[in-house]
Amino acid sequence: MTQTLDDAATTKPQERVDAWLADFEAAQRDRDAHRAADMFATDSFWRDLVSFTWNITTVEGREGVADLLESTLDEVDPKGFRTSEEPTEADGVTDAWIEFETATGRGVGYLRLNDEGAWTLLTTLKELKDHEENQGENRPKGVAHGAIEHRRTWSEQREAEQRELGYDTQPYVVVIGGGQGGIALGARLRQLGVPAIVVDKHDRPGDQWRGRYKSLCLHDPIWYDHLPYIKFPDNWPVFSPKDKIADWLEMYTRVMEIPYWTSSTVTSAKFDPVAKKWAVVVDRAGDAVTLTPTHVVFATGMSGKPRMPEFPGMDVFEGEQHHSSVHPGPEAFAGKKAVVVGSNNSAHDICAALWENDADVTMVQRTSTHIVKSDTLMDLGLGDLYSERAVAAGITTEKADLIFASLPYRILHQFQIPVYEQIAERDKDFYDRLEKAGFQHDWGDDGSGLFMKYLRRGSGYYIGVGAEELVADGKIKLAHGQVDHLTKNSVVLEDGTELEADLVVYATGYNSMNGWVADLVSQEVADKVGKVWGLGSDTTKDPGPWEGEQRNMWKPTQQENLWFHGGNLHQSRHYSQFLSLQLKARYEGIPTPVYGLQEVHHTG
Repeated sequence: MTQTLDDAATTKPQERVDAWLADFEAAQRDRDAHRAADMFATDSFWRDLVSFTWNITTVEGREGVADLLESTLDEVDPKGFRTSEEPTEADGVTDAWIEFETATGRGVGYLRLNDEGAWTLLTTLKELKDHEENQGENRPKGVAHGAIEHRRTWSEQREAEQRELGYDTQPYVVVIGGGQGGIALGARLRQLGVPAIVVDKHDRPGDQWRGRYKSLCLHDPIWYDHLPYIKFPDNWPVFSPKDKIADWLEMYTRVMEIPYWTSSTVTSAKFDPVAKKWAVVVDRAGDAVTLTPTHVVFATGMSGKPRMPEFPGMDVFEGEQHHSSVHPGPEAFAGKKAVVVGSNNSAHDICAALWENDADVTMVQRTSTHIVKSDTLMDLGLGDLYSERAVAAGITTEKADLIFASLPYRILHQFQIPVYEQIAERDKDFYDRLEKAGFQHDWGDDGSGLFMKYLRRGSGYYIGVGAEELVADGKIKLAHGQVDHLTKNSVVLEDGTELEADLVVYATGYNSMNGWVADLVSQEVADKVGKVWGLGSDTTKDPGPWEGEQRNMWKPTQQENLWFHGGNLHQSRHYSQFLSLQLKARYEGIPTPVYGLQEVHHTG
């Protein structure tokens, strides 16, 4: 292999990749982990999504690669490494789409070679052998031709299943939360034949969106937001209004035949470590039902548990006050004074809607916020992967997901910093106006902008769709500092500034998802699982040590048979594949030895 690397300048990309893959496979076949690891660059990264590790994990450097292989090779027995497309080369790096097999499944991945060897390697589990989804050439026939006594129609079979599942038969998985995450996972499990029920408190699928403030639209573009199996049609708007996306989710739930319990609230859940079963008590439209699944997935949303502050005087305030998650809309507040505590996405959206409806609006900025204009983000930040431009270049959503996933979190900020430097230059006039208006703006702790803020802390940013101009123009007023207390008709800041208010909206964010575990299971189990979300980057609101992947998301946790699923629509789509395959393997009794189970460093 050394000779191949030395001759990289004269070797065609296909020949170079073929040689690397052949040597890599041979080393694994010989169970020589260190020989395989020596084929990686000194600074290198291997990110595996389930295929080798039954986990979502990244190892770094040759030592990390050797440790992963020594721990997994006998069980995984990988082989059949090959390219699926012709590799390309640019700036001294060769990129290649690859395929491979393991003892239990088939995988796809993405490889980058530099002059030392493998710089980054992504491996992902695509499907389980003998348990493939029934699609394409394997799609179900849909009818049994011939004469059959007492034949049951499709609708009769569906009615029987809906009547029996959870009563006469028990689900293998209960998904708590029926928003976009629960729906995407429910669809995946349905296609894999895993009995599951998605449980949600609302009356209809999509009500999680219908109940939000009137002006809410998705800030992510449509190419980023497709659900599994059914993409949005070509004439769907780039940014989906909340009620339109709600109707889509309701339709999707019905068409994908997801067992979905509406008007159902989980009141408690307890795990029996001997029986390896949960007892999940559900209030289903007033009837108490106990489900006994093997696995429970919390799909309550990465931003699912509102963080409602407690300020002195909230009990004496005579106006209306509420968290942004239950803000009803602006119509009732025309001509009134509104104070919005917070300066991120929800705060900006709500401030803009109130201003549009003739309210006198003040935004209380407690800490600095990163803003990027939507059009600029679409072009410079997302355009190469998620746009009509990307589609025209042959970058499907599935390809885009894998390309994005192939950049390890450890170095992702290095790719983001130049993007946000371009954004700062393109929109310099806007940022100058914003600063002049007194808005406290930042670019992230290291200048890496929005995506890294989202991945590290899930907060601290606004995708500008109009409110940023109202702030820069002074039409949305600004106040700075922490809230000290409320009076009967005002909000008082720590520096003594008093803001008259008829309405106070607390756009104060959300707590870690393990708070739902504390509420429904126990504080002990919540602490055992630990904080959900973040990378351990030791940046603002993302305390170290470095963990390398999203804490507890889409992978095994320290609590047996307890999982978390969620994030934005992109993550719900992409990672539901890997969570569903982990659950399917367990359902079928396939051994799933987990490599690199996450340690707990923070409880909340």
